[in-house]
Amino acid sequence: MRLKLSAWWPIFIVALLFSMSCYSANQTEDVEVKQPLRVLTWEGYVTAEDIREVNLILAKRGYNYEVELVTPFAQSADQMFDLIRARKCDITFLTLYFIKMQKEQTSKLLQAINTQSPRLSNFPDLHAKLTRLDIGINANGEPLYIPWGGGIYGFYINTDKVKRSDIPTSVSDLWLDEWKNTFSLNIAQEWYNLGLALMSMGHSPFYLYESLKSHDRQTVLKMSSPDGELQYKIAKLYLAAKSFWLNSSGFNDELLIVSSWGPEVHSQNVKGDNWQLIDFKEGHMAWLDTINFVKGVNGKKLEAAEIFANYFIGKEVQTRISSELSMIPASKKVAANPMLGDVDNIVKKIWIVPPFDNSSYDIMKKMTDRAKVSTGH
Repeated sequence: MRLKLSAWWPIFIVALLFSMSCYSANQTEDVEVKQPLRVLTWEGYVTAEDIREVNLILAKRGYNYEVELVTPFAQSADQMFDLIRARKCDITFLTLYFIKMQKEQTSKLLQAINTQSPRLSNFPDLHAKLTRLDIGINANGEPLYIPWGGGIYGFYINTDKVKRSDIPTSVSDLWLDEWKNTFSLNIAQEWYNLGLALMSMGHSPFYLYESLKSHDRQTVLKMSSPDGELQYKIAKLYLAAKSFWLNSSGFNDELLIVSSWGPEVHSQNVKGDNWQLIDFKEGHMAWLDTINFVKGVNGKKLEAAEIFANYFIGKEVQTRISSELSMIPASKKVAANPMLGDVDNIVKKIWIVPPFDNSSYDIMKKMTDRAKVSTGH
């Protein structure tokens, strides 16, 4: 019996060591596995370097989270709402007026920002006039957003191909034959294109929304008529466009003018092109993109989300917004964008996009859908 035990002893030792090794490996794996901090953002806003830097900060501070980008990228108010409602994200980069669109459906899925959090040390550096905008405040008077960066739905012209003396000066020039099949339009947020049509008629780009708010039913019926001038204008604009884009502007040899939120323009110019913003005399439709926390994000994950947000309102990222994304930074510590100006310039613009209600949104969608059908888009 003693001999039999001795013979089994080496096998027992090996098995014990193997078991301890597996246990140790499992323990190490448990420690190293990070929980995702899911971010829904527009293309180009969060870079691979940003992710590395935030993950490093989180690790150094003992947070067991890593940034993970949600795919597909942000495209529209409806698409972002659907992803938030489906709990596919923890942090979002919502355009401010998205928050209270369509009966404030998105606002109900967001939580208030604790602007006094010690993890939001860069918050006091933001322009004060951007931190308390009504369309981002909940019923309790609390902000549902952190300002990040603003910009315009701009039109940029290739000055390598178009003489400066020939650059259009009015929105209405887009309807001229000389610019037919030379420009692009965004297809995901069509109210901007409808706004262009209204501006070409001498109205505010949000004239339909404003008429509904003032209960001017007669004007709404006239302007939204399938046989009316506005419907004709938007259809003709769609017919004149060379191409439409969903997430980001495309550049090719056939386009002399590209519509853009801004980020792609800098990259194209770095390659050697010379795209310049057309400063339409009617002005521009301005917007503000924000950082938001989804309801249900709490505890350590919420703290990690605040650390993420703080990094993105810090000087380094805010400088990139101005220099590389053709946007206006929300931070006071960063110089104004040389192409667009500073926050005061955008805030003074007449055309700050409002939070469209359900009625105005439905009317605009019907009109743009008609235009797409009639022009084969």
